[in-house]
Amino acid sequence: MPIAPADQPLYAAVTAPAPTSIDGVIAIMQQIDAALPDADGLKWFNRLYLAVTQQVDLHPPAGGWKDPAWLLGLDVIFAGLYFTAVASYLNADPTTPSSWRALMDQRRTPGIDRIQFALAGMNAHINHDLALALLATDAQQHVVPNSTSPQHADYEAVNALLEAVMPSELATLAIDPLGNLAQDTGKIGRLLAFWDLCKARDLAWDFADHLRTLHGLPRTVALRVQDQMTGVLGRAILAFV
Repeated sequence: MPIAPADQPLYAAVTAPAPTSIDGVIAIMQQIDAALPDADGLKWFNRLYLAVTQQVDLHPPAGGWKDPAWLLGLDVIFAGLYFTAVASYLNADPTTPSSWRALMDQRRTPGIDRIQFALAGMNAHINHDLALALLATDAQQHVVPNSTSPQHADYEAVNALLEAVMPSELATLAIDPLGNLAQDTGKIGRLLAFWDLCKARDLAWDFADHLRTLHGLPRTVALRVQDQMTGVLGRAILAFV
């Protein structure tokens, strides 16, 4: 199916050669940001994702990362799943995850706050994509992390960083009249109470462990149910008042 003219710059960005570094990931996100007008809700998820990616890149924990190669691999693979999902939607692919359709279907709907678009995207990316990215990274690095592994320590360090920066990064999205209203009425805090980023990341780690034990139809069913639940949650975030 031909890509709509308005979406061609976005499609060019998400179908660029797959990045192999954080700098490459950031460059594609910057290209996406430049391609999208302010009225496109995907811009605000992408803007938030870009900001937190830069924060993680620039602020390693004291003493550095314990397994930087694993974390780099995870970040690159994880971002690639986002780019792939957007390309799939723009191609009208019926296999596009429900979790991503929740955001993409409403990306041009007026009356939805920027922070809602940002969190709906985070919901899709973490609740649907992160477990798959973890499994792909572990396979690539030939490791099976556990709760005492260096990889899990790095994962939790990212959680701590995200917990520290997310409220301020969301507040920076509240710069237009609609966003300022959301900030003034406490909507950012209420949304963060409704959808907890670090809890979602912890659940994604657990879901990846669960998927390791599943094969064939049980694995397919588990992924389908997870995707459907994530899509429902994404739509609830976008409908939040």
